[in-house]
Amino acid sequence: MRITALAGGVGGARFLRGLRAHLDVVAPESEITVIANTGDDISLFGLRVCPDIDTLLYTLGGGIDESQGWGRADESTRVQGELAAYGAVPQWFTLGDLDLGTHIVRSQWLAQGLTASEVTARLAARWGLPDRGIRLLPMTDVPVETHVVLDEGDGAGEKAVHFQEWWVRLRAEVPASRFVVAGLDKAAAAPGVLEALRSADIVVLPPSNPVVSIGIILGVPGVRDALRGSQAPVVGVSPLISGRPVRGHADACLSAIGVSSTAAAVAALYADFLDGWLVDPADADVRVRGVETAVHPEALLMTDVDAAARMAESLLALADRVRG
Repeated sequence: MRITALAGGVGGARFLRGLRAHLDVVAPESEITVIANTGDDISLFGLRVCPDIDTLLYTLGGGIDESQGWGRADESTRVQGELAAYGAVPQWFTLGDLDLGTHIVRSQWLAQGLTASEVTARLAARWGLPDRGIRLLPMTDVPVETHVVLDEGDGAGEKAVHFQEWWVRLRAEVPASRFVVAGLDKAAAAPGVLEALRSADIVVLPPSNPVVSIGIILGVPGVRDALRGSQAPVVGVSPLISGRPVRGHADACLSAIGVSSTAAAVAALYADFLDGWLVDPADADVRVRGVETAVHPEALLMTDVDAAARMAESLLALADRVRG
């Protein structure tokens, strides 16, 4: 079985780890291709940082800080502390010492002329993903960055900040007027992305942010068309329970694009290609025109790998059902 997933960071990574664990039991030869969001990439201290790709690498490769859901396990921050002593900014985005190794080698390889796809493949090999039947692809090789336009009020006009500053420093507490994705107009799908969507037996949308993770991937030319034309069932997991995000600030992102924070409203964003939608028991009454919905028998909370594996099992069962 070939499964292709569109994924952001923590939620997507944890779900895919559970999916791999479930498949290892029932279909160990199955292959998972992960198309990762790169819209929240940022350059810090001269280094290229790819938060979603790195979270996927560390989670699927067994090196994640479980308590945070991002960053490396057993991490230290001596380098960041020294940068602060020099007055280097910004300090609101913490780079751990082990994590810096990833950013340094990525930046070095990019400077040597490797593409983002080639760099990601090297990083994935270091973390053993190919040996586990997981292929990790960036959504595009073109540098793309999401910026958030803020209305400062009192006649001060608008101000644009990088998505990471809004997400991390401001904690998405300053209302966003809109999102601007710099570079997306020049982007093309990375090698293998469209082929993975077209050749998949199942396409999965993990519980990633629908606006600034999956939504950005869908903005890459050709991706949405490939999903519309897919012969495989396209099934997803709601990132909301009773209108609240499981983690992160998806509700603030949805508000910025004028979409209500409900499982049904999120599914409607994908309704032109979505076949099935898995929801929490709290949202059992969800109905989306043209989309089959199913209720996960337990809460959509990935408290551990086993819980995520049970969610994945439910989603695959839904995919079988909609395939008929």
